[in-house]
Amino acid sequence: MSRPPDFGETWTYESIIGALPGITISTTFALAIQLGVFEAGVIVLAWYYDLWNVALAGSAAVFVAGIGSIEMVRVARRIRTVELPDAYRRLVFGSNMDVLLAVLAFCAMLTYLFVPNPATGRAPFLDRLLGPDPPVLVVYFLLLVLWDVCYRIGTGWWATVTALWRSYRYRFDADTARTFFWADVETIAFGVIQLLLVPFVTEYPVLLAVLLAHVSAVLVVTSASLWLLYAKRGSVKDATAT
Repeated sequence: MSRPPDFGETWTYESIIGALPGITISTTFALAIQLGVFEAGVIVLAWYYDLWNVALAGSAAVFVAGIGSIEMVRVARRIRTVELPDAYRRLVFGSNMDVLLAVLAFCAMLTYLFVPNPATGRAPFLDRLLGPDPPVLVVYFLLLVLWDVCYRIGTGWWATVTALWRSYRYRFDADTARTFFWADVETIAFGVIQLLLVPFVTEYPVLLAVLLAHVSAVLVVTSASLWLLYAKRGSVKDATAT
């Protein structure tokens, strides 16, 4: 069993849960709060502003973000049950690349949300979604949910990329390889679950294409990781020393 994680050796989401001053809550309770508060926000705002036409899409985004949180925690806990190579531990948890990838995804989403398409003359996505004069609270909540989704996507991508590097760089014994196998499977599962958003973006070709390309890339990269994991399985080759 590997040692307990320190700050800097966890996902940013895990660090936030553990860093709340004077408050100690379980991860399960934190996830329940996240899902409950966000879903309540969707229902209350849809009711108050009569936006039931987008409430189901909002609930789907909250669900995907919530499942992403669960998968993040499960993947992190699973891979920490084995002795990790130091370089892999630092890379996957300590680099903050999950946040950087999330920021890039969120900036792209904001651009699509607020900037009209000069080629077609179509209004910005926000206007088509909520009308030309959207309520401030709804926009704030929408951005919050979108950030939540983008952060989970960024973290999932970093888990995918580092898994490929790990499987290429190291050899592991059978038990360790099995642990990483199931961690990669759960990473794929989270990517596939994001396809639940497809019915809500079919009228927006750019979003649809990006979502399908993203999920396809996760499947390809993580499948390559799984293949390398077992193709190179054998004697451990300095797997925990670097």
